[in-house]
Amino acid sequence: DPRLLPGAIRADDRALADLPPLPLGPVLVLCQAGHRRSQGAAAWLRAEGRPAEYLEGGFESWRDTGLPLVATTYLPPRDGQGRTVWVTRARPKIDRIACPWLIRRFVDPRAVILFVAPSEVAGVAERHDAAPFDIEDVFFSHRGDLCSFDVMLAELGLSVPALDRLAVIVRAADTARLDLAPEAAGLLAVSLGLSRMYADDLEQLEAGMLVYDALYRWARDATGETHNWPTNTPRTAS
Repeated sequence: DPRLLPGAIRADDRALADLPPLPLGPVLVLCQAGHRRSQGAAAWLRAEGRPAEYLEGGFESWRDTGLPLVATTYLPPRDGQGRTVWVTRARPKIDRIACPWLIRRFVDPRAVILFVAPSEVAGVAERHDAAPFDIEDVFFSHRGDLCSFDVMLAELGLSVPALDRLAVIVRAADTARLDLAPEAAGLLAVSLGLSRMYADDLEQLEAGMLVYDALYRWARDATGETHNWPTNTPRTAS
């Protein structure tokens, strides 16, 4: 199966010493069905001091449960360190923060995001084997009423309720259709505020990642929760 679990990278379990640097934190290892390859690789990583576990049932169990998988058909080639490279226009606002968030959280945690002048996107993409996005006449861009975030979700095969809900908010804020989602006006305001706070696009991206992390967790876990002025104030003695 050419698809990957969100955030997964392919590796040779007999050449773990040659792995490119992995993100800090626990590692989850999986093979086809959760037997010797993933269990051995997890044990090897633990022996080298990395917290690692294997996925019981492996890829087949994840797939058969209906959990999300990332289609790899349209991903750019990986560089010498195993990273995908993506390029877009400088001075991001909404789509150009939302798309890198999706890439780093669900496709490639170590993805390289390049921000360049609009006229140079195509040339930089060719020079660095990068995937251009959110610019005219490229694959990952607006299509009809859909914004680049919508298109990226569809082409990567990612459809889970929280992402679908987040996509409506991003589309509404990015295409000036604030009536589509009540949260869109807030996202637009925060996005424009971040663009004024940061002159460096990569610093702005890092700040924006937290915004989308919070929106995703709200869409996943907290849409039914409300907040109002506390009603449990102490009663005064009569």
